[in-house]
Amino acid sequence: MPRTTDLTTPPPPLRPVRLRPLPPGPDGSALVAEIEAYLASLPAPARTPAPYVCPYGSTPRPWQAGHPVPRATLLDRALRRPARPVPVTAADHLRLASRYIGAHGWLQGAMWDEAGRVCLLGAQAAVLAHGYGTPATVRTARVQLMEVLHGTGRPVRSPDEFNDRATTREGDVHLLLDRAAARAARLGL
Repeated sequence: MPRTTDLTTPPPPLRPVRLRPLPPGPDGSALVAEIEAYLASLPAPARTPAPYVCPYGSTPRPWQAGHPVPRATLLDRALRRPARPVPVTAADHLRLASRYIGAHGWLQGAMWDEAGRVCLLGAQAAVLAHGYGTPATVRTARVQLMEVLHGTGRPVRSPDEFNDRATTREGDVHLLLDRAAARAARLGL
């Protein structure tokens, strides 16, 4: 009959393994010298290596990244009112509007469409509706847009008229928002 092992007895202790000593060399190892000789024999790289770019792209960031999300307090919930808006400057409002257009798409001839694309006014309204800034902030931002439009030789009655022109492209709207945001930041608005 085969002999069975008792599972309750511990296994015998392991014996330590002895490693062979490294080959002698000036630092105790000839391996380092061999690797250095091999690397020295390789040709120099033909070009400088470019920075690594992930093949999967970058992580998508929400359009309001860097700003806190408006949170309703207990009193807001009890009174069934919207959360207090997050205070932003006119410059921040204009930057958020540009990022909103970049995230959702740009449109001419309407404030928004069923796909979620927005015009310049629709982006400002969406930023305000999401709880960033107040109507006074939007008014200040629109004044800055008008100042930039008139300062660059584009006399229009409103930024919306500029948005809806046939010659205006999405890049023009982003450039206008960036210039107006820079002007508002310079003025401390």
